[in-house]
Amino acid sequence: MAKILVADDEQKIREVIREYSEFNGHEITEAADGMTAVGLCKLNDYDLIIMDIMMPKLDGFSACKEIRKIKDIPIIMLSARSEEYDKLFGFELGIDDYVVKPFSPKELMARVNAVLSRNSAPEKPAEKIMKFDGLEINIPARTVYVDGKKVELTPKEYDLLFYLVENKNIALSRDKLLSDIWGYDFFGDDRTIDTHIKNLRNNLGKYRDYIVTLRGVGYKFEA
Repeated sequence: MAKILVADDEQKIREVIREYSEFNGHEITEAADGMTAVGLCKLNDYDLIIMDIMMPKLDGFSACKEIRKIKDIPIIMLSARSEEYDKLFGFELGIDDYVVKPFSPKELMARVNAVLSRNSAPEKPAEKIMKFDGLEINIPARTVYVDGKKVELTPKEYDLLFYLVENKNIALSRDKLLSDIWGYDFFGDDRTIDTHIKNLRNNLGKYRDYIVTLRGVGYKFEA
């Protein structure tokens, strides 16, 4: 059983998600606005958040930013808008999935279970901290240091960097990265990977060139 926070200003939407979630054995807490959602996250621990973008008091994007400051909780974003900009902005914030309204409750539950499954999977053990000049990566601790300074990444940026490092010097296609990191039937496209790579390189500073672009293929971590 997972503890799920559902943040949406539409009561009917919350009721539908509650009904299907409880049928799947999950425990639901509701919030009608972003401010309430942030407050609940400060007081409680959740396994997953399903959050609408357009909400009163504090929108979903802003609420996501505030929650990310205090806790690393998987987030599925809901929106009546299907614009590519909204999706890419959400993934830049580190959300795990994006569902456009109106949605199929069964599909939403499939996505919920997939996100929960990915985040409950044990991390691959690492025998030691990996160092590449001044870049220090500790996968079990999920920490990255650049010249001794800790770098804060979004959850998906951590996952992407660790995957690249674990497969260093191996060419990885965009499709494989999407499949292995985002998983199952993720409906994003190549630009999702490109956006995360761009942000990751910016965070790595002068060590950005360790992530090599393979034209027409994808990327690899070259060390």
